[in-house]
Amino acid sequence: MNRSLSPRALIVGLTLALGGAAAVHADPLPTTWNLAPLYASPADWESARKALLADLPKLTALKGTLGKSAQSLLAGLDTLSAANLRFERLRVYASMTQSTDNRDAANQQRSNLAGQLDGEYHSAIAWVEPEIQALGEARVAAFLKAEPGLKRHAEHLRNSLRQARHTLSAETEGALAALGPVRSATGDVRTLLFNADTRWPELTVDGKAERLDGTKYGLLRQHADRAVRKQVFDAFFGAIGQYENTYGVTLGNVVQDDTTMAKLRRYPSAVAMSLGAEEIPEAVYRTLVAEVRRGLPTLHRYFKLRQKMLGLPDLHYYDIYPALVTQTKTYSLEDAAALTLAATQPLGADYQALLKQTLQANTMHALPAPGKSGGAYQDGVYGAPPFVFLNHQGDFESVSTFAHEWGHGMHTAMANRAQPYETASYSLFVAEIASTANEVLLSQYMLGQASSKQDKLFQLGYALERLRGTFFRQAMFGEFELNTHDAAAKGEALNGKRMTEIYCQLLKDYHGDAAGVMKIDPLYCQEWAFIPHFYRPFYVYQYATSVTAALHFADDILAAKPGARDNYLKLLAGGGSVAPYQALKNAGLDMASPAPYRALVQRMDRLMDDMEALLAAP
Repeated sequence: MNRSLSPRALIVGLTLALGGAAAVHADPLPTTWNLAPLYASPADWESARKALLADLPKLTALKGTLGKSAQSLLAGLDTLSAANLRFERLRVYASMTQSTDNRDAANQQRSNLAGQLDGEYHSAIAWVEPEIQALGEARVAAFLKAEPGLKRHAEHLRNSLRQARHTLSAETEGALAALGPVRSATGDVRTLLFNADTRWPELTVDGKAERLDGTKYGLLRQHADRAVRKQVFDAFFGAIGQYENTYGVTLGNVVQDDTTMAKLRRYPSAVAMSLGAEEIPEAVYRTLVAEVRRGLPTLHRYFKLRQKMLGLPDLHYYDIYPALVTQTKTYSLEDAAALTLAATQPLGADYQALLKQTLQANTMHALPAPGKSGGAYQDGVYGAPPFVFLNHQGDFESVSTFAHEWGHGMHTAMANRAQPYETASYSLFVAEIASTANEVLLSQYMLGQASSKQDKLFQLGYALERLRGTFFRQAMFGEFELNTHDAAAKGEALNGKRMTEIYCQLLKDYHGDAAGVMKIDPLYCQEWAFIPHFYRPFYVYQYATSVTAALHFADDILAAKPGARDNYLKLLAGGGSVAPYQALKNAGLDMASPAPYRALVQRMDRLMDDMEALLAAP
């Protein structure tokens, strides 16, 4: 039986995590989530799915009614909102249950049924945007003035009118929606190939047999023994490389689909379509890539420092992940919760109270298991607590991931509390800010608690590695997406070999291969097939923009800059009530400007200055 979190569990382990003696004992956090806030059982999910399918004709029957009067528009949009919430609950439940065990046939079937429902549902409502756009700005404005209840739909109406040029006819939109499951099937193929069907190699590491799947690779690539790291990289990417052609077809189809849709919707490029859908200037993406390229000397400085600290004669790609300074401490989930609470104290008492409340909801799936998807995520449904998916390994990385995902959870909880359903859902462009800000606050907190030279060096090294991984690496991924989409737009064939060539050149550029900074071994150029985010085009760059924004907000909050905390919390509570780029500008940050990216690179240089000073000290 699942147990909710006791108040003591939120503070237990803090002294342990910092190296002291534990003063209290508490029950462990539940590690398997309770999905009852969505559905009490899979049978209830199936009943809800059938009920929504049965109601689809009612949604189609609303066609032609929205423009009759302001009251008719309100009634129609309210009905559509209620149906959309039902659909979201079904989608999230199916997705989350599959991610806990991709091998389970019932999970696969449920996910497949959810995909079919996706197509039928969106086909049934494909007429909505064209009908709103046909009303025109003047008539919509008159309706908004006449009916106060339409206020919660105002952002949807504004955004729909804005995108009129890129919306096709109701019939065409319906056909595209019906094809949604087919268009997304390649991502499902990739998920099953990687998580369920690949026969991962087994290695003996430190006398123990290890199955080298994605989760274990993430842990073993940090091994202190260089020979083990090379063995891990060779075996892991060798296994992936066997499927280069298949991964090439699946990702190539995604890129081609994206490129074709951009043409159909009258955008100049796929990236313009992706960013334009959320009113993000393309200058944000282009400025990021340019500034990251400008900052590569700082990244190469970090690699040289890494080589020096690890005492290596040269540097290879498998030398990136071991900690610059080793730490033997282990962290339980309770430690992670306690440290996250301690680190986020600067966000205020209200934030802390809501975080404790969400942690008590027992909506976390925490530990690795066979068939379970790798990585971590948060998903949310309006009216239910946020759900957090982890693969907790007990290292500090797991603590940082805990803080990150519960940052997402808090963003969801705050937006849900402050907004009506229609404006609670926030853009991907701001989605990673709350999570990454939590990581920054945790890093600063841990650095402040570090009492020994060793602990300070560990935290500085960890902070540097996070900037490398979240800023430079994610921007490299973003450039890979630009390059592959540009190739598709030019009519180039995008098979697995071509993907590897494009990715390999970026690896060499970013890691200084030609300058002798780091050697990129050709086998590891298969890494693009390891990145699931590429199946969600133009998503990953937002990690880089988000860490940039998160550092800006966290630094201002920690410095107690007047209004900084209120501006940040207002941003989170705003959900999707304001377009994301403008929401950040309202909070004092222009992400199309070079300034925030240059500030991040300068911060990385300062961290290395501090690290080198500590290393030189007796």
